[in-house]
Amino acid sequence: MMMDADPNVLARIAAALERLAPPPPALPDLSAADAFVWEGGSLRPVRKVARVELELLQGIDRVRDILIDNTTRFANGLPANNALLWGARGMGKSSLVKAIHAKINQDRPGSLLLVEIHREEIESLPRLLAVLRDSGRRALIFCDDLSFDQGETSYKSLKAVLEGGLEGRPDNVLFYATSNRRHLMSRQMIENERQNALIPSEAVEEKVSLSDRFGLWLGFHPCSQDVYLAMVEGYVRRLGIRIEPDELRRQAIEWATTRGARSGRVAMQFVQDLAGREGVSLEGV
Repeated sequence: MMMDADPNVLARIAAALERLAPPPPALPDLSAADAFVWEGGSLRPVRKVARVELELLQGIDRVRDILIDNTTRFANGLPANNALLWGARGMGKSSLVKAIHAKINQDRPGSLLLVEIHREEIESLPRLLAVLRDSGRRALIFCDDLSFDQGETSYKSLKAVLEGGLEGRPDNVLFYATSNRRHLMSRQMIENERQNALIPSEAVEEKVSLSDRFGLWLGFHPCSQDVYLAMVEGYVRRLGIRIEPDELRRQAIEWATTRGARSGRVAMQFVQDLAGREGVSLEGV
């Protein structure tokens, strides 16, 4: 037969347990900035986002207009889709997301929050959603260069957040990701799953279905020489660099040839080099 516990003993035990338990994390002040980085389970405000202005992004007009429309609807409280921006390196995928965020907040200050989450933090995405759910702000979660390699299982957390689970994605949260891979998985990873599975088709479906959780698939493709030169000329005009058009064209083509590629990133790298040689600051970009 158990004896009644001494109330004083129970009170001391409860007090000891409270001292051992970690205090609940303080809710972040989401009015402190319009952009944050999610790191180690907390939000760090970003005072100045590294970005390129929207009008300087060349050769992606169609996907630009689609993403602007989708993001504007979301900022206005209307239905919108998660988006996967996939394709060629250096063609402005992440720059476009940041530029659209800036444009929307320029038109309607404070209307949209941008939260960057690194690929390594994807498993903590449900905790981030819990923070944002009752924040009172519409938030765009952004993951740059998202992909998964052999043996990784964190993609399952992302799948559940995008469409699955009892609660689903909060109405005030949208998820954008950029990737060089259309299906976010390497071909080798998918093929290994096919070979090792009892039912190969189901294993492949499990991997490919992650991309299907994104309502928008926006493809970015290598640019032509004319588009590459238009990018260079746009940056040069914005910075006010004085150089003859024929000489600019010659140097820009030579730069791309030595790099073996043409893209927005290569154009910006050339302009950085040119501005340095001409003694011009990049502050205007």
